[in-house]
Amino acid sequence: MSIRLASAASAVALAAFLSAPALAGESDEAAATIAIPEAESLVSAEALSAATIDAVAMRAIAPVDLATASGVQDAPEDEPAITISGAATLTSDYRFRGVSQSDEGMAVQGGITISHESGLYVGAWGSNLAGWGTFGGANMELDLIAGFKFPVGEGTLDAGLTWYMYPSGADTTDFAELYAKLSGSLGPVGLTAGVAYAPQQEALGNAFPVGAPADPGDKEDNLYLSADATYGISGAPVTLKAHLGYSDGNPGLGPNGTSVAPTGTYFDWLIGADVVPISGLTLSVAYVDTDISEADAALLRPNFATLDGNSISDATVVFSVTASL
Repeated sequence: MSIRLASAASAVALAAFLSAPALAGESDEAAATIAIPEAESLVSAEALSAATIDAVAMRAIAPVDLATASGVQDAPEDEPAITISGAATLTSDYRFRGVSQSDEGMAVQGGITISHESGLYVGAWGSNLAGWGTFGGANMELDLIAGFKFPVGEGTLDAGLTWYMYPSGADTTDFAELYAKLSGSLGPVGLTAGVAYAPQQEALGNAFPVGAPADPGDKEDNLYLSADATYGISGAPVTLKAHLGYSDGNPGLGPNGTSVAPTGTYFDWLIGADVVPISGLTLSVAYVDTDISEADAALLRPNFATLDGNSISDATVVFSVTASL
């Protein structure tokens, strides 16, 4: 795996820093996930199920469960062995690791998670696509997730596998990614350190290197490091959130003209807030950006741009509404 150690140093250091204090509390926080029963937001909705949200947390900007983020939860009575949760989200832009998958347009997303009291869970999450994220067919992303959550000290470790599917799309599009997240709390602050690794697969290959001959059949891997923090404001239905991610993978265009890590290595980040005016409804806003330069983005055009020619990794403000149960 060709990880640029110098570029990754700061991301690894931050992830290590967050994982330590994460063991100091009792929050089962799932910070960057999608609107699915717990999500690692597609943007990602923690209002659903912490398990699925963490798994897909990297796929969307998701709301955060206030009780979990603040570390204050009521002990459930007679909790069933199997629980089912789900959520639906309307978002102004589907951003995956800082890059728009909906051509900077709106997206409808939804997910469901089935969890067992042992810690095992399975889930599914989907979103419409456009522009860079399009693979033909239904122009849809469907993520299938399976994982296991268990306590580690006073924190929680969540590990599993996400299978990214593009139904009826072009050949060589689906790929698998392993993930692990350590979460906990430090007082009122929820902290999560995560790593996601996709082994070498043709869907991630550098089939069309920038400035070089095509290389069909090439296989590449991808690494993503993340660090998230949430802060529930006491006495208010508001949670503040922040995210930092680092990608290292295919620096060119894959077999279908896209890439999980468009420029090879880059950072993405967001700061935002979630508001829960009534139970089951979350209003979210987030400022999202990357360090992908205009020069690097230009090398990937016309793929890496909207119909108007704007880079799909530019800074933006994303708004979303999530209904969960």
